[in-house]
Amino acid sequence: MTGATTIITGIGELMTQDAEQRVLKDAAIVLEDERIAWLGPAANAPAADSRYDAGGRACLPGWVDSHTHLVFAGDRTAEFEARMAGQSYAAGGISVTVDATRRASDEELGSLVAQRVAEAGANGTTYLETKTGYGLNVEEEARSARIAAATADELTFLGAHLVPQGWKADDYVQTVTGPMLSAVRPYVQWADVFCETGAFTPDQSREVLRACRDAGLGLRVHGNQLGPGEGVRLAVEEAAASVDHVNHLELSDIDALAGSWSGWEGDPDSRGTVATCLPACDLSTRQPLAPARQLLDAGVPIALASNCNPGTSYTSSMAFCVATAVLQMGLTVAEAVRAATYGGALALHREQTTDDGGRLAVGSLAVGHRADLQLLDAPSATHLAYRPGMQLTHAVWRAGQRLR
Repeated sequence: MTGATTIITGIGELMTQDAEQRVLKDAAIVLEDERIAWLGPAANAPAADSRYDAGGRACLPGWVDSHTHLVFAGDRTAEFEARMAGQSYAAGGISVTVDATRRASDEELGSLVAQRVAEAGANGTTYLETKTGYGLNVEEEARSARIAAATADELTFLGAHLVPQGWKADDYVQTVTGPMLSAVRPYVQWADVFCETGAFTPDQSREVLRACRDAGLGLRVHGNQLGPGEGVRLAVEEAAASVDHVNHLELSDIDALAGSWSGWEGDPDSRGTVATCLPACDLSTRQPLAPARQLLDAGVPIALASNCNPGTSYTSSMAFCVATAVLQMGLTVAEAVRAATYGGALALHREQTTDDGGRLAVGSLAVGHRADLQLLDAPSATHLAYRPGMQLTHAVWRAGQRLR
């Protein structure tokens, strides 16, 4: 060890979410700069420059939130109240946020994004994706991308979020795949499309995805949220890293997702399409909860994410998503925590450390991975579902730095 080291000892339960999914008792972990340098039984721990006593608390990876929409201004409380009174959710509510976001200054938007990222971090989220999609013209999408890139870990271009008022859909798609894509490209790593009734057709969505892939971006899809559709099949056909929402699935959709992983043995080049479940959004929109149990049983890797956004899921609490997955979606605590950590990293292609010494793996605790972890005010991760709604985050480290 050559850098500054910190040992966290007195860990009652250490849930690694590594390849072996080890759960260690009476454990310790050593952080060296931004990496994990050692972990194992506390009795065998090496010396370190500084020491933190976990006091018997549980330790697990920091949450990896692979689906958020944080670049927005304005409020949609009235829409939420109407939905709770019985009105159905439709994609068109996005336009309300577009208007408010366009009116906000750079300083206001930047401050709002930073506040939301900090709030998520204080509650255990140590790696976070967010999207554009509330600008919906060339200038505003580029502005959103530039502002978000200063704070988010991963950034997704979602110019194809909704067809703006006054536009013909095909004309707007040409803008998304042309000047808008060129304007955001310096800031983004991913592209997404809302393939849904009221948003973009499968053919339009495919055109967006292929243009973005040709520009060097990884792909994601919003699909099968409001009803059965072609979003899942489109995501698999275009080798998207994830398809998100997945509320309304047919057996053929699940089979397609499972088939995309048929040749995967940990090789990054053979990853399939992760199914990302967004339970906080499902509750807010009163959609059926995504069939996470059925997906896992079919061999489909899943992620849990917050979908933090102003219209349908105004929360960044990954602990809430984990509790919901256990209490209402049929997952075990270990499965839910894995989906909210390793699953999110897999959906972002960040589950492995790159060989060139560039990016460190996130979403699991192992030697050489990024030192992203959290301690709970509880002796085990089971308390996340056993005590739903309680603030259990005690301490958080991101890349070896204490956030809380």
